[in-house]
Amino acid sequence: MRLDRILFIDIETVPEYKNYSELPEKRKYFWARRARLILKKPVEDLSNDELQSTYFERSGIYAEFAKIVCISAGYFSSKKGEIEEFRTTSLVSDNEEEILIQFKDLLDKYFNNPNVHNICGHNIREFDVPVICRRMLIHKINFPKILEIRGKKPWEVQHLIDTMDLWKFGDRKSYTSLDLLAHVFQIPSPKVDIDGSLVGRVYWEEKDLDRIRAYCEKDVQTTAQVWAALNHLSVAEHFNMDK
Repeated sequence: MRLDRILFIDIETVPEYKNYSELPEKRKYFWARRARLILKKPVEDLSNDELQSTYFERSGIYAEFAKIVCISAGYFSSKKGEIEEFRTTSLVSDNEEEILIQFKDLLDKYFNNPNVHNICGHNIREFDVPVICRRMLIHKINFPKILEIRGKKPWEVQHLIDTMDLWKFGDRKSYTSLDLLAHVFQIPSPKVDIDGSLVGRVYWEEKDLDRIRAYCEKDVQTTAQVWAALNHLSVAEHFNMDK
């Protein structure tokens, strides 16, 4: 596996609407059904405050109720077979469709062969990739070849590398955060400004896409270093975590 053929990614999602009250009526109905599972209460017992708070705090993780506002990607650049540095780029916008089209174009141009290229992220099999693909379907965007994974057997999607899966060693009992793995491997934490739970608030209340982009890029850099640690590789000299 060549370092310069791996694309490390992370996405940031937010509630599609600022408030529960702004949802179309049919969407409110569906969110109430989701909220009853979150709060373990019958729909008829849910207060408007509970519907609002669960929507703002939790809807960003569900592709049916969220939108992507940032996709960051990183890769090891090389020259004559020698790794030079780790570079990052971000697609960030209020316009989700624009982000997804640009990401598809990036994959089709540079990371288009699942037999040669890899996509790596933390929990990408359970979150990032499913959300990207579902949101592409909603916007009627054709999948890039490397994300044509529906109906594939597990051994046919080995090009999707999940650092959380690599850490599990078959253990399915718990979720291990990227921040925790960074800590145990003594890698600088990406959570120096905000964490995922605050992204929706930063987006809707502060309108600060640059802050979200910076946070997302730090996650990508950290993911690449965690992956390297999981493979007994030393790559720290290729990073500038202050960028």
